[in-house]
Order: sequence, then C-alpha cells, then structure tokens
Amino acid sequence: MTKDDVSKGRVCVTGGTGFLGSWTIKKLLEDGYTVNATVRIDPERKRDISYLTNLPGASARLHIFNANLDDPKSFATAIEGCDGVFHMAHPLDFEEKESEEVKLKRVTEGLRGILQTCADAKTVRRVVYTASISSACFGNKNEDGLVDETCWTDVELIRKLKPFGGPYIVTKTLAEQAAIDLAEKLGIDLVSIAPTWVHGPFLTPSCPDSVYIFMSLILGDNKFFAHLKDTSLVHVDDVARAHIHLFENPEAKGRYICSAIELTIQELVDFISSRYPEYKMPIEDSWKDVAMFKISGLSSEKLKKIGFEYKYGIEEMYDGGIKSCKEKGIL
Repeated sequence: MTKDDVSKGRVCVTGGTGFLGSWTIKKLLEDGYTVNATVRIDPERKRDISYLTNLPGASARLHIFNANLDDPKSFATAIEGCDGVFHMAHPLDFEEKESEEVKLKRVTEGLRGILQTCADAKTVRRVVYTASISSACFGNKNEDGLVDETCWTDVELIRKLKPFGGPYIVTKTLAEQAAIDLAEKLGIDLVSIAPTWVHGPFLTPSCPDSVYIFMSLILGDNKFFAHLKDTSLVHVDDVARAHIHLFENPEAKGRYICSAIELTIQELVDFISSRYPEYKMPIEDSWKDVAMFKISGLSSEKLKKIGFEYKYGIEEMYDGGIKSCKEKGIL
C-alpha cells in the first residue's frame, strides 16, 4: 500500500503558489498528507500551477481552492474538515506599491477571518503561522545579546527610519502579534515560525525574492548587497520541515526562530569564488559604502530543543538555487 492510498490527515496551506508554500506542499505530500492548497482567485483560470499539480502524490491528495485575503470567507471551503492549517499567505510588496495602512488592513482582516474559520471548523487542532525574522530582529535583544523568541521589532523605529521594505517589516510584526492575540481569544492552538532569509531550489516559475537577493552577487545586482553584509539564511527544505515538525510535535508552543547559518558578504564572496569559480565576484569597493541591513545574532535554540535538526548547509542552498535559476533561464 502506498502513500497515495492512505492519507496521514488533511491540512490546508494558504499561499500555496509561493516559494515556501509550494515547497511545503511538496514535503506534506511526500509525508503522506492530503493537502488543500489555496491560490489567489483567478477568474479566467489562466494561471499555470502545474508545478503544484504535477508533484508526486498530487493527483490523489492535492486539492486546489481559489481564495483571497480580501475575502476571508473564501478560505472556508479549503479549511473545512482539516486537522491543521499552515497560514503562509502574505502580500510581498517590497516595492511598496501599496501603503502600510492598506497592506496591514488586508493582512489583519484576512488573518481574523481565517482564524475565525479555523475556530468554526471544529476540526483544526493547530495552526502554524508563517511569520518572519523581521518581526523579531529590529529591537531589543535577550540577556545574552541575541535575538530570540522574546524579542519584538520596534515598529515605531522602523516607521521613523523608513528602511527598504519597512512597511513589510511593520506589517509582519503587527500581523504576528495579532495572530497570537486572536488565536488566544478564539481558543486556537497557534504556533508561529519566523524564518530568516530562505534560499535554495524553487518550484515557482519565477525566482523568489529571497533567492534572488542571495544570487545578486552572481547576477551583479548591487542594489541588494546591503542585505548580505551581515546576514543569516536557511534552506527552504529545512523551513518546510520545521513547519511540519511544529504541527506534529505536541510540545510546540508559542514562537520559533528558524535560522541555520550566519555569515558576512565577504564570507559569501569567498565561498562562491571557491565553489563556483565560473562566476566572477564583485570587488569589496562595490559594497564597502553600502549601508548595512543586519540580520544576525539569532538564536534558534528553542526549535532545536523540541527535536528539530537542520539538514542543509550553504553548499546545498547555492547548489539548489543555481540549478533552479539555470532551469528557469535566470542564469
């Protein structure tokens, strides 16, 4: 009897067409789950989601539902009858085409509707909410000088400094706080996971933003070097597995940081030069005077303490990322 014959349980993944959403669906199917995946409403059904529907196990255990954060009730059918929900849907708008206020309203109202639906469904035993390290790393540190799960980003400081992606940082921080508060009021078991930059292979037709940022040294796109000067990253497969681990582990509770590796831009340049000598690296002058966007000094001990182990290093992240970029014609 194969995994296609017996399901491990039914779960819902919102934002299923995204970088992390699609990879998590892949892992869930591999693990034997039946998956209800939500995708943004496409009235003309012209969107190509074959990279999901062609996954092993998808024909028997993957079900696609149209849903949109602007209409939270649209998620009800996808969540009905599910044991768990992986809430990953979040508008990515680094170019800030929408105001922070508009984005925050959409995210929080969508979140409120989805969590209410989870409560009404009576079958959902846990929600795993995908947060971001940006909701923790721009504020206070713990007594060891590290960023851990007790730390929250200072949203007023972000609003004042107006860094690149500022509204995204503010929205993710306030949304995670809202998710935790609302879940408690509704009596929902919610665990949140805050990954740092996610790198590695991808299923999506276009290159995910986080992968592109780490490929920018190879692609020669210096506008992203600020994010690489002192940073951290994690393999997409590890993040997907961490989500599933948090769903399955009865001891999981509260927030979890997911970060595997920390390095500087010089260490990245040295690594790429050594492993992929065919790619010419930029010289130090090209990033020397760039303002630093620091995401380091992170503690991932809480996740490890409940038995999670990172499997992949920088080599697998870049091997997979480069392979996918070549397959998609980006390299």
